[in-house]
Amino acid sequence: MADPRTIDVAVLDMNHGLPNVGHQAIIALLRDLAVELEPQLDAAELRIRAISYAVRHRLMVPHHDGRHRLYLGTGGPGHLDPRRNTQNRGEAEILEDPAWEPRLWRLFDDIFADERAALYGVCHTFGLLCRWSQVAEPVLRSAEKGGKMSGVGNDALTDDALVHPWFARLSEDVASRDRVPVLESRYYDLVPNGNVPSGATVIAHEAHDDACSRVRALTMMEFARDGDRPRIFAVNSHPEIGDADRVAALLGTMLAAGAITPEVYAARCAILPVLRSDRNTERLRVARTVFADLARLQLERLVTAA
Repeated sequence: MADPRTIDVAVLDMNHGLPNVGHQAIIALLRDLAVELEPQLDAAELRIRAISYAVRHRLMVPHHDGRHRLYLGTGGPGHLDPRRNTQNRGEAEILEDPAWEPRLWRLFDDIFADERAALYGVCHTFGLLCRWSQVAEPVLRSAEKGGKMSGVGNDALTDDALVHPWFARLSEDVASRDRVPVLESRYYDLVPNGNVPSGATVIAHEAHDDACSRVRALTMMEFARDGDRPRIFAVNSHPEIGDADRVAALLGTMLAAGAITPEVYAARCAILPVLRSDRNTERLRVARTVFADLARLQLERLVTAA
């Protein structure tokens, strides 16, 4: 039930009922931000509450009726067009009802039209925003490109990003001016079709050495801006995933609660050495700029406006 003294954050869960550390990491991030903002919240007699909507699994798409002014979208399995998901094949494929898609497109339209609302997404949500805006189409990563991309990779910042009032700071956080480390986990690239809507900005694309020989997939996209900050923005990576200790704790909690099996726990723990790599400090700085800091700023504005 809506409460005028509660800031309800909508988490758009794209995991299709599967246990996912990314979803739990977003919930944990909101908990951390509530602690950071505790003095302001107490002064305004407010609290922050996360409400998770199982978009693909339960067809739960919120109405943009004023209750939510901050939306955070998760990653998820399968093809980005639900009509292409027709049978279960482990994490690479799922079986789903596409009835949620027009409802989600309507929600995106409503958020876009409301300058007081913000939406930040990762991975699967990035792909859905690309499809909604018709800026890019999903293409399965070929064997030539190495198949599924996993681990810490590079995103190449665009010239627009380097002069962007928010994203220009990324070049200050890394050793290389225009390449930033990101945590990858994807089967599909989002290949641009040359249609960049008015007001949208390509922030980054995949980095590789033979850029002239092929089209580079989009990896960061701003769909709407509010002054100096992105208002609707998403990335095809996982900035919500924190350091190794935080991920290990989340996995342990999920295992203890029975949310994941010991087998899934062991498989997910395989990422921990990657998160302890030499580039982890840079990756976390980039992740904060493209996700956590944006959520924090929106929450601060909502507290001030209450």
